[in-house]
Amino acid sequence: MNERALRALICEDEGLTVILLRRALTTAGYEVVGEAAEGASGIEMARTLEPDFILMDVNMPGVNGIDATRQIMQERPMPIVILTAYSDDRLVEEAIEAGACAYIVKPIVSEQLIPAVRTALTRFEALQSIQQENQDLKEQLETRKLVERAKGILMDRARLSEADAFRRLQKTSRDRCQTLKHTALEIIHADSLL
Repeated sequence: MNERALRALICEDEGLTVILLRRALTTAGYEVVGEAAEGASGIEMARTLEPDFILMDVNMPGVNGIDATRQIMQERPMPIVILTAYSDDRLVEEAIEAGACAYIVKPIVSEQLIPAVRTALTRFEALQSIQQENQDLKEQLETRKLVERAKGILMDRARLSEADAFRRLQKTSRDRCQTLKHTALEIIHADSLL
């Protein structure tokens, strides 16, 4: 079975660096789907081409690489490797805060590029997994709070025990083919109308 090659977008304004990056990526089996020489066009290409990852130069004309990274991460998060000519801690911190998963100091050699890309892909996947886990936990907590509130309403209005109120919530949810959260919200809403 053929796996699709991961698609890269190169955002770099130095032609020689672009050639080096493209060659290293294609040699490693990645597909370069676009090249942007300005930050604004990099943002637009990230939108339209939907690459799997981006190599982003910090010093782009117009919108700089950090601002472009920040905007891309707000619209459609993806692994971004920052390319910089400076080994400045403040710059690295800004890039990480903007959402970059890795950075490389120029001049870039292919032996450092591919491991950085793989690191960025792995870090991004781990981050996405953690964010999904957090979202799931928040959802579970919200559902639990709503169910507790709905149980309290049923216990009070129908004079049910806690266990009976919960069973009624479950049965109503099953009968209506809806989530426990949805049923709890209906009960809470109905109670607020009375």
